[in-house]
Amino acid sequence: CSFPAILCPALSPGGSKTVVGLWGMLRVREIGWHQRGWAGWVYSTEKLPEDSYLGAAPHHTSSLTLRNQPGVDKIIGGYECSPHSQPWQVSLNTGYHFCGGSLIADQWVLSAAHCCPDSMQVILGDHNIQVFEHTEHLMRIETIVLHPSYDEQTLDHDIMLIKLAHRIQPDAYVRPVPLPTACPEVGSLCTVSGWGNILSDGCDAKNLQCVEVPIVSDQVCERSYPGMITSTMMCAGYPEGGKDACQGDAGGPLVCNGELQGIMSWGFGWAQKDHPSIYTKICSLLSWIKSTMAAN
Repeated sequence: CSFPAILCPALSPGGSKTVVGLWGMLRVREIGWHQRGWAGWVYSTEKLPEDSYLGAAPHHTSSLTLRNQPGVDKIIGGYECSPHSQPWQVSLNTGYHFCGGSLIADQWVLSAAHCCPDSMQVILGDHNIQVFEHTEHLMRIETIVLHPSYDEQTLDHDIMLIKLAHRIQPDAYVRPVPLPTACPEVGSLCTVSGWGNILSDGCDAKNLQCVEVPIVSDQVCERSYPGMITSTMMCAGYPEGGKDACQGDAGGPLVCNGELQGIMSWGFGWAQKDHPSIYTKICSLLSWIKSTMAAN
């Protein structure tokens, strides 16, 4: 991981330097592009096309663009979560929220490998991300472990484990989410939560947002993304669109029947028709999760 590259894309002459982040975009004077492997940043004064990717996009796509549309850089079509109803929700933070995650044990957080930086804090117990509420736990990190088969070109095995420097004592605001005992059934209604990218112009997702989306069959998922879906990926969303995760929600949880079934990974646009979001399929990676935690 190269965190400075995530924070500081090289702006063209005349551009106004602004911290952007992996999926965020703020208005600047110049239109430019910076790419490192799969990771790209776009900065523009114009609204970019609707056919855009959230989170990260697999390198084999024909284009990688992000859009800045005021007011939608958060959970789409959702609602404010009841405070602390998602006590496993994590904010990965470097002075601002850039990715989500899930507490799965008293010293372990699960997130997306494409969220990996060199330096960050883990924040637990938060609801209003802009205000100190005396419920938060700010945790330093001991170890970050990416899946050895993680492919930053295709986003296969898009998963990482974060070991906290100290064990967390569960309370009313912080509690691990159970890992799955089986893969989710097609049609199961699951909860996605996150703050989105609070840096984007016009976004007001200061409080944790939730939305319910159904698990989509592998066949429908493959039809939506031909040749791009691997055995460690699954889809969730509505065929008509309208409800979805969004930029800045990457790495966050997909919880079905009280179990963590997915990690927000990538998708086509935001809440687009016939393009559900793609999640890392946790039930296919349980052995790696458990063996990695045991070895560390």
